[in-house]
Amino acid sequence: MRVADWPRRATGALFACVLAIAACVAMAQDKYPSRPIEFIVPWGPGGGADQVARKSGKMMEDDLKVSFPVVNVPGATGNAGMAKLLSGQADGYSISVMTWDTYALLATTNARWSLKDIIPVALMIKQPSAFMTATNGNLKTWADVEREAKTRPLKVAVTGFGSPDDITVNYFVARGLKLIAVPFANPGERYTAVLGGHADLLYEQLGDVRSFLDSKQIQPVIIFAEKRFGVFPDVPASKELGFDITLPQRRAVIMKAGTDPARVKVISDALAKVAASPEYKAYLQEQYATEDSYFAAQDAAKIMEDDLAQMKRFAAQTAPKK
Repeated sequence: MRVADWPRRATGALFACVLAIAACVAMAQDKYPSRPIEFIVPWGPGGGADQVARKSGKMMEDDLKVSFPVVNVPGATGNAGMAKLLSGQADGYSISVMTWDTYALLATTNARWSLKDIIPVALMIKQPSAFMTATNGNLKTWADVEREAKTRPLKVAVTGFGSPDDITVNYFVARGLKLIAVPFANPGERYTAVLGGHADLLYEQLGDVRSFLDSKQIQPVIIFAEKRFGVFPDVPASKELGFDITLPQRRAVIMKAGTDPARVKVISDALAKVAASPEYKAYLQEQYATEDSYFAAQDAAKIMEDDLAQMKRFAAQTAPKK
């Protein structure tokens, strides 16, 4: 080989290497997922949404062989986390938990997002909610709460304004009880508020505060359901007392609209495996979740439509008169 040919041949070899690397990168990009998927939780650590993300994310890691780092983005009744999801790329590398606290904003506020902006991938859990009190306080039963709330204002720790918590508080305000909703973005703050006497009542899902229930620090006084909950047979259901409000708490996994349907299916299939596993079913029992907790994407839309209609109905009934 002539010395003069070396630069030309070296350049050709380098070009071939660049093409090979580019081809490998393209193949890696076509494989989904090929890198960690961010799991947004629009609430602080320790609550039900955080638990669902960490449980399902860890189980999907084993299936999809990538990590699902949880990113907590609390604030504005979940809107801060929603903004983070919707401001990112629709590439499947960000997913989010959406709680019915945030979903209810479509019924109660002029939300800056709509259902057209998201893709429901799965409904992962459904839990009954309740008003709860500290066991060392003087509000032992629902009758105690009704009696006290007719004489003085009672503070209720809620997730945020416009949430099912807030709707439920307003429902009872419209019926003559003096209740004041006090929002806390971080779940731990809500729990310590009622334990420390800074709030009289806590609106929460039974499973989310199971450790406090088991340790007899917090007790439900009314459960928002059609009938009594088996674990708490002495606690009245809202329906039996004539209160037609049973807004459940659901937590869905969503992706940004515009995401490749093939990538949505990957996550949907992975979540279906999670929901079918004995480990996740045991988790649902621990969380006092109902049997109709999980629904795949194709069924989620109808359920969400029905739930939103119910929330809109109650929001309209309790809206301040102009």
